[in-house]
Amino acid sequence: MIRLVARTLVSLVVFSSAFTQAIADEHLSSKDCYNWTGIYLGLNGGYAFGTHDPLSLFSSNFNAFSYNANGGLIGGTFGAQIQSGNVVMGLEADIDWTNISGSGTGPVGGIGPIVGTGTLSSTTSVLTTLRARTGFAWENWLFYATTGLTLDNTTSTFTQTTGFQCGTDFPCTSKANLHLGMALGGGIEYGILPFLSAKVEYLWLGAGAVNTMYGNLIRAGVNFRFGG
Repeated sequence: MIRLVARTLVSLVVFSSAFTQAIADEHLSSKDCYNWTGIYLGLNGGYAFGTHDPLSLFSSNFNAFSYNANGGLIGGTFGAQIQSGNVVMGLEADIDWTNISGSGTGPVGGIGPIVGTGTLSSTTSVLTTLRARTGFAWENWLFYATTGLTLDNTTSTFTQTTGFQCGTDFPCTSKANLHLGMALGGGIEYGILPFLSAKVEYLWLGAGAVNTMYGNLIRAGVNFRFGG
C-alpha cells in the first residue's frame, strides 16, 4: 500500500512537471512572443538594512547620530506598463509591512552648556513606494531601472538620557511620523507564463530632509498580469 501511494505521488509530480513544461514551451518558445504590456498585481518579500537618524524629530538642537537598523518585509505590488519593441515603460506602487528596527546611544548637546547622552530606538512598520520603471526586454527577460518616491511610518523613542532632564530641558517622547524620501534602483524580471513573472530587485531608500531612514532593500516577488 505504501509503495502504491509513493508511486502515485511520484507519477503526479512527474506529470505536473511535464504539463507545466509543455505549457511553457508552447507559449514561450519564440523570443519575440513574450508581452510585458498590461496591468499586474503581485506579492513580494525581502530584507532591508541601513541606518536610522531620528534625533531631528525631537529637537533641532541635537547633534544627530545614526545607528544600524534592519528587518524583514512582506507586501503587495500594483503596476501597469506598456511595451514598444524592446522598450518597456510603466508605473509601479507597493506597500510592505516591515519590522525594520534598531537602536543607538550617542552624545546629545546644543542646549546651552548641557551635554549628555541619549539612547534612541526606532521601528519602521510600513514602507511604500511609487516609482517609474524603464526596462529593456530580451526574450523572456526584462532588465529595468526604477526611481520614484518612498514613504515610511517610523516610531522613534528616547529610552535613556544622561546629563539632562526629560520634560524640562526638552521633550523625550515617542514620535510616530510619516517620512517622505527618494527610492531608486533596478531589477531583473523573468516571464514564466504569459500571465506570470518573477523578479528580483534592489532599491536604495532615503534622501529628503524629512526622511530619517537611509536603507538598502533587496526583495523578490511574483506578478500576475492582466490584459496586454
